[in-house]
Amino acid sequence: MDLSPLSTRLTSAVDLARGLVPVARAGIVRPMRPSRLAGVAGAWVRWDLTPGGLLSISARRAPGRTAVVDDAGSLTYAELDASVSALARSLQRRGIGERSRVAVLCRNHRGVLQVLGATGRLGADLVLLNTGLSAGQLADVVSEQGVDLLVADGEFADVVPSGPDAPVLVQAWAPDEGTGLAAPTLAELVDGAPDEPLPTRPRRGRTVVLTSGTTGTPKGAHRPEPRSWLPAAAVLSRIPLRSGRTTVVAAPVFHTWGFAALQLSLALGSTVVLRRRFDAATVLTDVQAHHADALFVVPVMLQRIVELPPAERAHDTSSLRVVAASGSALGVPLVRRVLAELGPVLYNLYGSTEVSWVSIATPDELAAAPSTAGRPPLGTRLAVVDEDGEPVPVGTVGRVFVGNGMLFEGYTRAGEDKEVLGGLMSTGDLGHVDHDGLLHLDGRSDDMVVSGGENVYPGEVEDVIAAVDGVREVKVVGVSDERLGARLAAYVVGDGVDADAVRAHVRKHLARFSVPRDVVLLDELPRNATGKVVTRELPGSTGGS
Repeated sequence: MDLSPLSTRLTSAVDLARGLVPVARAGIVRPMRPSRLAGVAGAWVRWDLTPGGLLSISARRAPGRTAVVDDAGSLTYAELDASVSALARSLQRRGIGERSRVAVLCRNHRGVLQVLGATGRLGADLVLLNTGLSAGQLADVVSEQGVDLLVADGEFADVVPSGPDAPVLVQAWAPDEGTGLAAPTLAELVDGAPDEPLPTRPRRGRTVVLTSGTTGTPKGAHRPEPRSWLPAAAVLSRIPLRSGRTTVVAAPVFHTWGFAALQLSLALGSTVVLRRRFDAATVLTDVQAHHADALFVVPVMLQRIVELPPAERAHDTSSLRVVAASGSALGVPLVRRVLAELGPVLYNLYGSTEVSWVSIATPDELAAAPSTAGRPPLGTRLAVVDEDGEPVPVGTVGRVFVGNGMLFEGYTRAGEDKEVLGGLMSTGDLGHVDHDGLLHLDGRSDDMVVSGGENVYPGEVEDVIAAVDGVREVKVVGVSDERLGARLAAYVVGDGVDADAVRAHVRKHLARFSVPRDVVLLDELPRNATGKVVTRELPGSTGGS
């Protein structure tokens, strides 16, 4: 693998040229009137390819197109762009400017788009906060991140920090009931904006996303802003999104996946449908009502959709060309059911807050190999290596490393970092590449279980159990064992599943040390807001997230 500076520069130049193809195919680059082209160029020069810049570019390309539909109604791109500039002027009057820190504690609605656009026009940093944080965790994060202004939905009034050291508050969405926050609303700031100029070319602000840990205080990760069309081209090279269509974003926008969906939608000039609270039936209603072309979800949401009673499933989803899932493992039973019921529309992106994307699986690949994580998209380098950093043979499990143009810029907490090898960053996962070039994941590096001296990979066991009739979801973890040091425990959700049948199926397909002694049948797996299984909440488990 040649990672010399010259080779890297040449590879990047070639990737940029190749990236024009998926960008043009998606309709981002297309002929337009000279007056609109001048406006697009001006917005690009002023705000770069930041989310606020992308919003402004789309407002100049198609001002009358609907930009967002949410629980309050809809806004065109021109209206959203104007509200962003107005909000930026009001925040500027309140002392927010370059290097200020603005945090967002919001559910999915237009306010998030307004704040991310306004911070970009002021050169301020944006901190996306998990809506599931406790009061103590939120106070710690706000203090650690040095937040100057907190924009929060009124429903979170009982967890927002208070006191002389607390950040200035703005209410994004008033609660349906109750008093909410004693703070001005975004709508009031937009309506009462002063008439004063904004920075001509502000500093590129930074975006901080919290890692999805389930214990202690989540770490902040600096996410880079795209400096070219290559990041969008990478995703579009594997997921056929199209400009000017409608996208339902059900994934939480405080998470990397939901935030990426917003950025892609702005780049494409798409109409984004957002709902404050996820409801599986409402998602299908929105798909039908708005003839949605794409749907962004985390896997547990997709599970809830396909499990709806037939009467609630009775919606026309024929407009869907893309159902894009990410954020946690997409189980084999779910893959098969979605492909059978919705057709060849499922795309699975494997990535993380730190590395953005690693690989994307297409419907054809998932049909052939339901457990695959797919292939690296355009401009992405993948390596599976052993403990010494050497590439492993095809089919051999190793550590997964990746390189792309959107690797994170480090944690905000001192002393925390990710391993880097030859310009590639560790994902923290174990995996292998099969003879068809498809990546498969075998678990976390720190989840490998040594049972009686044998290395056991929980992901491999999960894939086998997922094939048992009636199994809908499964999580396999290691638990302490006095004799073996550790043993496997399987937590299974399904219909009519028998624990002995699960063990017999694993015994038939894997070595004896891979057979879980404990098979626990559950009604559901405990998950956090992004759909990840919280293993410490599994009965009898002492594991982490």
